[in-house]
Amino acid sequence: MYSAIIETPIDVVHILARVTSRSNGATVLFLGTVRDVNDGREVIGIEYTAYRSMAERELASIVEEAAALADSNDIAVEHRLGELAIGECSVAVAVGHPHRGRAFEAARYVIEELKQRVPIWKREQYVDGTREWVRATSGDTVLVDAGDER
Repeated sequence: MYSAIIETPIDVVHILARVTSRSNGATVLFLGTVRDVNDGREVIGIEYTAYRSMAERELASIVEEAAALADSNDIAVEHRLGELAIGECSVAVAVGHPHRGRAFEAARYVIEELKQRVPIWKREQYVDGTREWVRATSGDTVLVDAGDER
């Protein structure tokens, strides 16, 4: 089992290597990437931030829960912090298991629980120059910062 909150680009090969085993007949990989439109607004980038110590603990707990549900320790998750461009990977979840059904279930459990429980927020930057903080775990906009310049 492996989980991390990181500030560097996610290395998918590294994530997959953590769940590779001769006994696994299935490997599921989920990648969350920054898209160019959200709620009808054109996005040009996103900044992720977190309550890091709590996020790391909660993410580790979720991975442990998924491992128990899937009966497999071959689970690896990374979530990135910082400024990301369109198309960059913000989260990777990999699960290895002897059977595909359990691998898919565990991967889905991890990403759904992460979105609900891990204190990570995103600040979307839009084409019109405005930015909004959006709590990534719930989708709730928490602050509009129209005149912000960096």
